[in-house]
Amino acid sequence: MEEQDLNFYNAETGCCPRFNPEPFDEKEHTWQDKLFVKDKIRCLCHIPLNFGPVIVRNTKKIAKAQALIQEPPILLCDEESSWSTKLYIEATKDVPDAKMAKISGTFLTKVFEGPYKEVKNWYKQMGEFVRSKGKEPKNIYAYYTTCPKCAKHYGKNYTVMVAEV
Repeated sequence: MEEQDLNFYNAETGCCPRFNPEPFDEKEHTWQDKLFVKDKIRCLCHIPLNFGPVIVRNTKKIAKAQALIQEPPILLCDEESSWSTKLYIEATKDVPDAKMAKISGTFLTKVFEGPYKEVKNWYKQMGEFVRSKGKEPKNIYAYYTTCPKCAKHYGKNYTVMVAEV
């Protein structure tokens, strides 16, 4: 596949589509067996080393299986350690040659805007937000909505923190 073949959502950048934060800012979502392709990102002291190639590889598999959702997919990152992050990419059906995961539960989401170096603070703020709603976070995921190049183009770098409650 050529790079342009990855522009499934007709993004003006040819890469990541413009993100609409409204459906995710301080919202509650209930998922029942939401389907994701699951993979791993190698990290060095929490810095992802192969994020882009892992996204491209899995997006190609999802497209080939005709499992793309109509809207840009939710991408959840679950930091296992400073050396590894689990990545979940939303899909509409099982994808051959991919590990699949189903996620169910109630989730609170909150949108943050700023440089990626603030993620550590956003995890803390998300925990505080969840507790302010009288709930306790079971797990917090980061949903990076655009790559650095596209964030620069759009002038906004949104990250959605997704807390399972």
